[in-house]
Amino acid sequence: MSGGCYSGVKPLNRRQFLFSLPTLGLTIPAYGHFIEPYWFDETRTRVYVPGLSGSVRVLHLSDLHISSFVPFSVVEEAIRIGLKSRPDLICLTGDFITNDAPFDRDQYETCLKRLAQAAPCFACLGNHDGGSWTATVGGFSDSSAVRSLLAAARVTLLYNRAEVVSAQGQKLQLVGLGDIWNDEADPGYAFAQVDPRLPTVVLAHNPDTKDRIGAFPWHAMLSGHTHGGQVLVPVVGTRFVAVKDKRFVAGLRGWKGRQIYVTRGVGSLGGIRLNCRPEVTVLELSGRQQPNRVI
Repeated sequence: MSGGCYSGVKPLNRRQFLFSLPTLGLTIPAYGHFIEPYWFDETRTRVYVPGLSGSVRVLHLSDLHISSFVPFSVVEEAIRIGLKSRPDLICLTGDFITNDAPFDRDQYETCLKRLAQAAPCFACLGNHDGGSWTATVGGFSDSSAVRSLLAAARVTLLYNRAEVVSAQGQKLQLVGLGDIWNDEADPGYAFAQVDPRLPTVVLAHNPDTKDRIGAFPWHAMLSGHTHGGQVLVPVVGTRFVAVKDKRFVAGLRGWKGRQIYVTRGVGSLGGIRLNCRPEVTVLELSGRQQPNRVI
């Protein structure tokens, strides 16, 4: 088994980055490969969830994407930053791996177990975690490898099911859905278990999932999938992000009286980020009826 989880690369702050440019003679591609993928942005946002009597602090991580391009040091650093916030609840919204390439199962289990030991930890699956779509792009034809990893790490997988959890002395209902690209989302089955009287938060990897669950009772949804665009080119922007609804690429937005938060995620495809730093997301779910805001 590999060593502890906190020996990862530390992100540069802005001053270090600016001073490094003339010294290292970095080109834009080099910056996008060697600097920005390791330069985490910790965001803190308040989200209104009616029915809560107080507030619940949630650490939301997504798109860890362990691969030859995303080393464990990236995931380890995200975990280190995230746990400093002392979350009441941890939500992981899919894409734990990228393809069927071998990875250090023991090291991954050790890292994820740190999350589960810190607070109740729940997850849903992403489009790269295994399934019919995944198999067409060099991935696993089913999600058994990721399911086994999560179970060993004591992370509770919510696969088309709901679970009531207690945090800060109050009840909160989580609903996890299968991935829509793998055609595994079954909202009818998942929401059949839901108590509509409880504050309800959905975990769904792809924010486009919202269009399949509009008729069901929920108040907020946490998603990833987009990587925030990953490479944002001036003028072009998020035009090529792989979601139908380009309004939901990053951050918090309202939708039909609900709230949807899309994190830019931890890892990446190809190990490149440009104008779109990886994100460690801390959300304060609050029952106080006030404007959602960055805190």
